[in-house]
Amino acid sequence: MAFELLDLPYAHDALATGGMSKETLEFHHDLHHKAYVDNANKLIEGTEWAGKSLEDIIVGTYDHSAVAQNGIFNNTSQLWNHNQFWQMMGPDSHKIPGELEARLIDSFGSIDAFKDKFCAAGVAQFGSGWCWLVKKSDGSLDVTKTENGVNPLCFGQVALLGCDVWEHSYYIDFRNKRPVYLTNFLENLVNWENVAARL
Repeated sequence: MAFELLDLPYAHDALATGGMSKETLEFHHDLHHKAYVDNANKLIEGTEWAGKSLEDIIVGTYDHSAVAQNGIFNNTSQLWNHNQFWQMMGPDSHKIPGELEARLIDSFGSIDAFKDKFCAAGVAQFGSGWCWLVKKSDGSLDVTKTENGVNPLCFGQVALLGCDVWEHSYYIDFRNKRPVYLTNFLENLVNWENVAARL
């Protein structure tokens, strides 16, 4: 069965008051994300990966020794990343639930310290990529960054929160101000109930 572009869980203009415009979502979801879906379907057709889950394809095609990944990995991982990204944001739920708040404070010292570390990871990612809040295999929380489409699945981690730092995610609304985009993401766009549910 071919992969499909999932609908956004909210209207294209629902995040505008939080700083992500309708125009950004029209480009980012309707064009960029759709391209990953279309390319992934073309690339896996007739291969051993046809009919496999996104997760199985990502783990199976990721090359830990390579900087540049293959086309199947790049497109399926970006398809998966964006499926998560839209769910991790929302027009509501900007208060961090108690259990998640406690885990973040225990892991990073304070909510502000967590946010600082998350933003620093996103700013430090050279070129395109993502920054993540992850749950590692031992249950501990960490902040990481990955290049291009690489994601926590590749390292046996659970993605609790991810922020896309490819320029198409922020350039319309924030131009080249990635640090401002990241701060705004944490303060005004994250659906913390979704993040908490991933714990």
